[in-house]
Amino acid sequence: MGDGATGTLYVVGTPIGHLQDITLRALEVLKGSDLIAAEDTRRTQKLLAAYDLHVPLTSFHEHNQQAKAPRLVERLRQGQTISLVTDGGTPGISDPGRELVRQAREAGLPVVPVPGPSAAVCALSVCGWGADAFTFLGFLPRRKSRRRRLLQEMATQDRLVVLYESPFRLKALLTEMYDELGDVEILMTREMTKIHEEIRSSRVSELITALGERIVKGEITLVVRPDRGLKSEEPEWNES
Repeated sequence: MGDGATGTLYVVGTPIGHLQDITLRALEVLKGSDLIAAEDTRRTQKLLAAYDLHVPLTSFHEHNQQAKAPRLVERLRQGQTISLVTDGGTPGISDPGRELVRQAREAGLPVVPVPGPSAAVCALSVCGWGADAFTFLGFLPRRKSRRRRLLQEMATQDRLVVLYESPFRLKALLTEMYDELGDVEILMTREMTKIHEEIRSSRVSELITALGERIVKGEITLVVRPDRGLKSEEPEWNES
């Protein structure tokens, strides 16, 4: 690759955990790239090592994307092929990448998706509630007032809502969700495809009780049914 008049930017989905969850096409594209722009080069290097791929890496994350994107676009103009990856899943979906994609498209350069895993879609596939229509919110705002306003909007939805959350803020979010939405049905997935994968489906009050005082670790995806819950007794953070 990289021998045409202009290069191509490939947006490559990579495993969210299990290293075997990568497509043959993704491996072929990565192998043929002149450069891989990675959210964390150390994590991407582990993926490359697992498949004996030897391709130069450069960091591209939320803190350097404004400065780095123009330089990568210039390399594309020179005919190089660049693959954009994140630590896991699909770039640009609650992950860095959109700035490089935007600038490449504005420059009239080819931008090609290489489909791969998505934590949101994986969670929807195992909820059993049907996902013909859903709302994806990613990570909710850290500011409490903005977060509560979004939760209040969720209460009026008649479709599933998918969101991500940090394990450090999970319990606080569940309590706020109970306050604003009532005792809704919820699916929690944690560490999907990894050794300590956990999938729980229950009412939000039951999830609060089940987690108890436990220290939650790993990456969290939640699927919520906002229109199904009825508020019941106040849940407590009891040891389960």
